[in-house]
Amino acid sequence: MKPEAVAHLRSLRGLSEGRACRIAGADRKMVRYRAQREPDTVLRGRLRELANERRRFGYRRIFVLLRRKGEPSGINRIYRLCREEGLTVRKRKARRKAIGTRAPILVEARPNARWSLDFASRTFGSSMTNSPKGSAFGCSTSSTTSPGNASRRSRSPWASDQWRLHGSPSSSGRRVAR
Repeated sequence: MKPEAVAHLRSLRGLSEGRACRIAGADRKMVRYRAQREPDTVLRGRLRELANERRRFGYRRIFVLLRRKGEPSGINRIYRLCREEGLTVRKRKARRKAIGTRAPILVEARPNARWSLDFASRTFGSSMTNSPKGSAFGCSTSSTTSPGNASRRSRSPWASDQWRLHGSPSSSGRRVAR
């Protein structure tokens, strides 16, 4: 920024380099410095090519791909070039977190008040229904009357053994994960 200001003062006002540097507050060595770095045109072309092939890849994954192909450049250089070329990938939005606490499901103090259905146990095999881990995959809870009559009318042959009593005094003491 300061070298441009010095060049502007010299061209507009016709000032000497030293005087323009004092006015702009720049060091003369900084104004005279010319970068020795190569233009990186080949590497920039490879970066653009990889970024167009794989649009969701950021600079870290592009760096890994280039390193596999034998590119000796470091990750900071790849990051700078990606940023200069406008190849940065848009960050994903953060997931929304639940605010507050969940209200517990109220259980009435009578038998058969609430029933829970372990809907994932049959998908992993019939042996999982009797194991304590089998009911931990997912549980749907509803407060209804006895599902015994509903399961007899159901078309599914194993619907009656999927229902598990939860919270009743007459249950075997096993609780289904919610």
